[in-house]
Amino acid sequence: MKKRQTVLAALALTASVALLAGCSSGGGGNGDSNSKNQFTKKASGTLNYWGFDNADDVGTSRLDYAAKQLKGVTIKGDQTPFDAQKFTTRVASGNTPDVVQMSANFVATYAAQGLIMPLDQCFSVHNVKPSSAYYQSVVDDMTYDGHMYGVPQFFQPPAIILNETVMKAAGVKDEDLNTSKPDQLVEAVKKMYKESGGTPTTMGFDPVSTGQPGLWILGYGGQIISKDGKPTLDDPKNQKGLEVLKKIYDAQGGYAKDKSFTDAFDTFGDNNQYVKNQVGAQVNAQWYPNVLMSGANADKLDISGMPFYNSEGQPFTVSSGTSFVIPVGAKNKDAACAWAINLTNLGAWKAAGKARADTLASKGGINTGLFTGSPEADKFIRDTYVKSTGNAGFDKVIATYYDVVSHGKSIGTSPAGQQIQTELTNAITSVMLGSKSPEAALKDAQSSAMRAYQQASRGK
Repeated sequence: MKKRQTVLAALALTASVALLAGCSSGGGGNGDSNSKNQFTKKASGTLNYWGFDNADDVGTSRLDYAAKQLKGVTIKGDQTPFDAQKFTTRVASGNTPDVVQMSANFVATYAAQGLIMPLDQCFSVHNVKPSSAYYQSVVDDMTYDGHMYGVPQFFQPPAIILNETVMKAAGVKDEDLNTSKPDQLVEAVKKMYKESGGTPTTMGFDPVSTGQPGLWILGYGGQIISKDGKPTLDDPKNQKGLEVLKKIYDAQGGYAKDKSFTDAFDTFGDNNQYVKNQVGAQVNAQWYPNVLMSGANADKLDISGMPFYNSEGQPFTVSSGTSFVIPVGAKNKDAACAWAINLTNLGAWKAAGKARADTLASKGGINTGLFTGSPEADKFIRDTYVKSTGNAGFDKVIATYYDVVSHGKSIGTSPAGQQIQTELTNAITSVMLGSKSPEAALKDAQSSAMRAYQQASRGK
């Protein structure tokens, strides 16, 4: 769930979708007027799902909860990781699961090709109003051509985790790292940066540019995808984010050296980059505090948190997560709809919250909360289970993510969403390495992204 799709997966998706375009049941936006997309509350028979690979306590508790709600339904699961090429092959062959768990990044692509069903009526028959049940940015991630195609699951927003040990040694304060003030930020980065023999030993700030491109582009007023799904990578406003990133990397040895340095971090280990004081600050998704606070060396950490601030000085984050979709050709769409809703409603998240709390009580650890995609569920879990850790810095980190989650923005949805993000990543890399100017890199990325968009949208 946390890992990004690789370029190879994106290319495989392009090829598979192109092959299936001619045999799909129609383009996006077919809405509820198509009888195939009608849903009822009658859930019975056998339900086949694909997802929940390596389910933890949060996953198994919700699976158990949903099963209890669907009495009379026999639930069978393929608990292997989602694979784009495998999915399109299964749809083409008619060997289609009733419901599939996948990254939100894929939803618009499959919706545009008519490979998954719009779920407007699925929500309606279960009395779920998406605009109030989920964060708006999460709804936007699942929406294509005016219809919602996925049931949202999780929203783990990125924010900044500060290493106060490095900052204090360099005389840098939290407010010096305000991203809405890039000149001030760069000066703070310079103060914290250290190297030995030309090799970085401490990065003042790791912006994770290719891991969180939407944060830097949208945060500085840019746009990646237009409302009608077209790539907008050559928007002049996108250059600002790249320019800021370039200054950050150049202030601390340059992108090539920094990337080599960060790739060697023991990110998931007891000697991670915060324990070894290899970063003064770093952009991280909400799940990462669990790694830091559960490590054997957690007592050595002096960390805190702060939001990413957009160019207007407001807290800002970008949405991401997973979803449940119902493929065209599903044999039991009513059970699929009911199951997906019952995996992600308040009752399911209450069960998950208790399961996580019980696990932490038995094994020890800090409850950093669950970020579900639902404001109501997030509030319940925070109020019920997230208590003071006794460490002011840890508490600030946890609170930061809760503070920013309502400030999320979707990067937009497109039939070529994966390819657009791949081209943006390529553009960022070329600019950071100094091989292209922001304007040239974004122009080239737009050309490639537009070709992918036109291919994915052919006949629509």
